[in-house]
Amino acid sequence: MNTSELQSIKQRYNIVGNCDALNRALDVALQVAPTDLSVLIVGESGVGKEIIPKVIHDNSPRKREKYFAINCGSIPEGTIDSELFGHEKGSFTGAIGESEGYFGVANKGTLFLDEVGELPLATQARLLRVLETGEYLRVGGQKVMKTDVRIVAATNVNMRKAISEGRFREDLYYRLNTIPIQMPPLRDRGGDILLLFRLFAMQMAEKYRLPKITLTEEAQQMMLKYKWPGNVRQLKNITEQMSILSQNREITAQDLQKFIPQDPESMQLAPINKGSNTSYENERELLYKILYELRGNVSDLRRDMNNLRKQLDAARNSTIIPDDSQMPSIYPTTSVPMPQTSSVQDAVAEEIKEPESLNLSDVGRQMLVKALERNGGNRKKAAAELGISDRTLYRKIRQYGIES
Repeated sequence: MNTSELQSIKQRYNIVGNCDALNRALDVALQVAPTDLSVLIVGESGVGKEIIPKVIHDNSPRKREKYFAINCGSIPEGTIDSELFGHEKGSFTGAIGESEGYFGVANKGTLFLDEVGELPLATQARLLRVLETGEYLRVGGQKVMKTDVRIVAATNVNMRKAISEGRFREDLYYRLNTIPIQMPPLRDRGGDILLLFRLFAMQMAEKYRLPKITLTEEAQQMMLKYKWPGNVRQLKNITEQMSILSQNREITAQDLQKFIPQDPESMQLAPINKGSNTSYENERELLYKILYELRGNVSDLRRDMNNLRKQLDAARNSTIIPDDSQMPSIYPTTSVPMPQTSSVQDAVAEEIKEPESLNLSDVGRQMLVKALERNGGNRKKAAAELGISDRTLYRKIRQYGIES
């Protein structure tokens, strides 16, 4: 493509810049436009990837058909299949009628799928089928639909990493990446930074009837050295801020410092999962596993506490001396060991060693006598040891004739 054709395209789409990487991206877009090959535009957020699909569509045989730009990252996962492929009436709650979806409405035209790397895996499988066969099913439908749509996709995701982590289908990546177009970041475009600044400053001056802001030589050098992590979008935002907030119309380096972060760390893109190949999904699974094990430990602890409580209750109840007709057997019926932590349990253990021929009345009398002996005849202490009231103790003393 010669220089005059290139300048004509830039003027038509209001593209500012002369760097080789930008010119190369536009050249590839114009070469692929007459074909139906899929195109994948790769670049950081804010570099202006949305211009390329328009150039491709407007210079293709489909230019008189419909063009739709869809941000895949802004559509909820639960509704994205319906948005793209349509749905049948009653296929889900709220489906009060049929919907053709973008693939139906854009038949014969062009679909620009921005942030395609954010598509769910199930939707990726549907998209792959459309690209390979031109066929798809509506949500809740059984009839195979056909469409003839040109796909241009864009992403700021590291697709190789997404594939290795299982977040993006490798076969779909190669199907979309038939013709790759790389959009350069603003920090690599050199003098284009100052050209874009002048454009945005002029636009603000005309829109709000303000004197146009300019940059001193030092401020220009500062602009060129900054890394621009937000790319063209960030440059436009800062220019608009200075046009409104700056008292001086000639922006000095000191003025520019108020709007551009000077911390060296802020000059770099924030790293994500640096030095690690794991994803947040793996971390979430690890947390689920820890919580599951913790729940099991709590359940085991609760069961042990209940067993201990039952043993203590059984030991306490076995020392209460009821009426002879209602007194249960003191011989153990299970193999669960009873804790021997008090004189009450000692008494129970001693009574178990008595001959089996001993009747219940004798057992109750001997336990009462031994409790009185251990407490030096103090009836109050003996009653507390046996776990009975003073009145019950006095009644049993009279019943067994211990006073005599």
